[in-house]
Amino acid sequence: MIDQATALRKKLASMNNEQEQPKTIAVISGKGGVGKSNLSLNFSIALSRFGKKVLLFDMDIGMGNIDILMGITAHHSIVDLFEKNLTMKELLIKGPEGIDYIAGGNGLPNMFKLDEDKSEYLIEQLQFILNDYDYVIFDMGAGMTEENVKFLLAMDEIFVITTSEPTAITDAYSAMKYICLFDQFIPLYLIVNRAENESEGMQTLKRLKQVVLQFLVKEVNLLGVLLDDKAVQKAVSRQEPFLLYAPKALISKNLLDICKKYLDENNEQSKEKNQDTSFISKLQRFFVRGR
Repeated sequence: MIDQATALRKKLASMNNEQEQPKTIAVISGKGGVGKSNLSLNFSIALSRFGKKVLLFDMDIGMGNIDILMGITAHHSIVDLFEKNLTMKELLIKGPEGIDYIAGGNGLPNMFKLDEDKSEYLIEQLQFILNDYDYVIFDMGAGMTEENVKFLLAMDEIFVITTSEPTAITDAYSAMKYICLFDQFIPLYLIVNRAENESEGMQTLKRLKQVVLQFLVKEVNLLGVLLDDKAVQKAVSRQEPFLLYAPKALISKNLLDICKKYLDENNEQSKEKNQDTSFISKLQRFFVRGR
């Protein structure tokens, strides 16, 4: 079994060198209830509308709700990768606007407390499908456990979602501070959700950006503001992404603008990757080699 795993890793490493890797993005929030999962879903759909091939990965194991937001019944989840020995490709669910989705499921709340064999299997299965996508969005669960942080540090970028509420701002700052303790250079992007108006949202963004610069000596990227919109709650009740339920709503337009801004900025940057700095290589280092 070990020989087979070693051979598979070599084969996948060869594939990794030959093909361009996708951009991996973790979406986090300092606290729950700020609309993180809803934003992950609709941002993935927005990327797809701009011609990108997207995989949305629900990492809130045991409490995943993205399939509910889509009105889809997930017959398999990441839990089945281990309990039923399925492959990652068997977990894929076709979502709206052509995105692919892997459900978080339940029954495995400590998914990253794995032995080395299971960790390797997870990583190898991820690498087996990543090259099919331009972007892989990881909707992360709450909390900054050691395992969550390891996963975050393997990402290319991290989106931090907050609202204008003082507790949400404080928690978002705390999350960024904790990440910066381990990696000062990982790109951080800020989005303010559920703002009462544009001015309030921009003030929150600028204030948080200044605090992070002053105390963490870290530049963060301001992606934009999403206003509080009744269309979102109606879409949630209908179990439909708000981009589909209310395509003409202001929040739908704002999210598409944010997505376009993000893509335009990324097009200006070269995606130079090598085996030592790829998402998969970092996961191997953090979860397997670092044990």
